Amino acid sequence: MRKPPRLYFSLRSPFSWMAVRALEERFPQAQDVIEYIPFFEPDPQSMAALTARGGEFHYVAMSKAKHLYILNDTKRLAAKFGYPMKWPIDKGDEWWELPHLAWIKAKELGVHRKYYEAVMQARWGRGEDICNREQLLRICAEAGLDAPTLVAAPDDPAIREQGVQALMEVYEDDVFGVPYFKVGRHRFWGLDRLDDFQAALEQALATTSGKE
Repeated sequence: MRKPPRLYFSLRSPFSWMAVRALEERFPQAQDVIEYIPFFEPDPQSMAALTARGGEFHYVAMSKAKHLYILNDTKRLAAKFGYPMKWPIDKGDEWWELPHLAWIKAKELGVHRKYYEAVMQARWGRGEDICNREQLLRICAEAGLDAPTLVAAPDDPAIREQGVQALMEVYEDDVFGVPYFKVGRHRFWGLDRLDDFQAALEQALATTSGKE
């Protein structure tokens, strides 16, 4: 493989949350061999920078009917996986840049796993608003992280640039939703493709290992 396997994830999506959790339970070395790339709706500043680089954002907001279906489907799937969850109440104007750029900063600091776990527990375990600065500050502080630095990530030009680069990767790989997996030329979209991705991943890793 010329590029490492990729996992496009979102801190917003319940399907991404379940897919990442299930993958890492089944394949504990996932974060060591897969490149994790955040997928998030860009705010005006990032959208302008993305457009200037020739990129676009493929995601289209869902209809009310689809949203209601997903509410019920998520509950069924969480019960199937045995994952307790509390559905957060999103108002529709959430600033998704904040928690995702904070993840990029956490990765730079080497604490992204701890940050991810804390934020996912807050959002899906307690139904909290991770797009609110004050709440994210508290969530990070309670996890023993450098909360002020992480929450200030959107104000850091270098982190902003990394966020735009992630959005360019999303654009260039034609990612339109999450979870989205890529192994070589093979692409898989959705929680129900997790088994197929894992099989392709293990085959690719076995092939690579055999050549060493």
